[in-house]
Amino acid sequence: MGLFSSKPKIKIQTTKKDGFSGWLKCTHCSELIHANELTQNLHCCPKCDYHYRLSGTQRVELLADKESFVELFKEYRPTDPLHFVDTEPYLERIDKAQAKTGRLDAAMVGMCKVNQMPIALGVLDFSFMGGSMGSVVGEKLCLLIEHAICEECPVVIVSASGGARMQESILSLMQMAKTSAALAKLQESSLPYISILTNPTTGGVTASFATLGDIIIAEPDALIGFAGPRVVEQTTREKLPPNAQKSEFLIEKGMIDCIVNRHDLKEKLSLMLKFLTGNERSLGKQSEPEPEKLQKILELSGKKAVSGMR
Repeated sequence: MGLFSSKPKIKIQTTKKDGFSGWLKCTHCSELIHANELTQNLHCCPKCDYHYRLSGTQRVELLADKESFVELFKEYRPTDPLHFVDTEPYLERIDKAQAKTGRLDAAMVGMCKVNQMPIALGVLDFSFMGGSMGSVVGEKLCLLIEHAICEECPVVIVSASGGARMQESILSLMQMAKTSAALAKLQESSLPYISILTNPTTGGVTASFATLGDIIIAEPDALIGFAGPRVVEQTTREKLPPNAQKSEFLIEKGMIDCIVNRHDLKEKLSLMLKFLTGNERSLGKQSEPEPEKLQKILELSGKKAVSGMR
């Protein structure tokens, strides 16, 4: 036998493996991070603390006590009364968004508990057509607010939106006045409303319910404004200051009340709710019978009572 007859064979890989290795490059600091590490860190970069977007379900899991969230008004779905067509028909856009997210529209509303305190919680999901506010989003938020008035509990809404949905034109713009009017009724009932602004919160959402909170919280480095920075610069023909329309800039100008890191959000929210509800409502005031609650919701909605209801 030759000297090299027992030499081990070397395997040569001729094709490159395809697939996701689990490593990501942070869009903010460009450091490599593993997907599992990002998930365990509440989708915040462990190197620079950049806050990535959360889905509606992830946002509920972050804020609500485990298994306490009960979704309401989930049967509402968008229609196309204007038969709107841009690069594709509006109904096709809706179908694609519903298939992508598994939801009927961008708003997710319901009742839950935050550290055992009952609240009405609304969340906008940016993955559904940019979290845009159409007729269904406005209706669901109004119904949630009216339900909260009947239940005498605080309202918390988490915004992540590009603004009013252009495919619904004036119908989407009407939701700005509609949600603002519902929040005025909440204020008349002496019930608190806390608004949480995430990246991004812009357009008609910023110009209505998102900035009407008794307390306005923002996540770090979130883009918040009416028009985007490029639109503002093109309109005014002036260069915006560095980080204009970001949370840190807006808190200096008094537009928001505080910036809270995602890891501290639930505890800070709970503390604020306890402070704002330190009255007879938080001590367990006896609730009204169900027929009276439903009657009040219908009255607040401007709808007639169902036949046979007391």
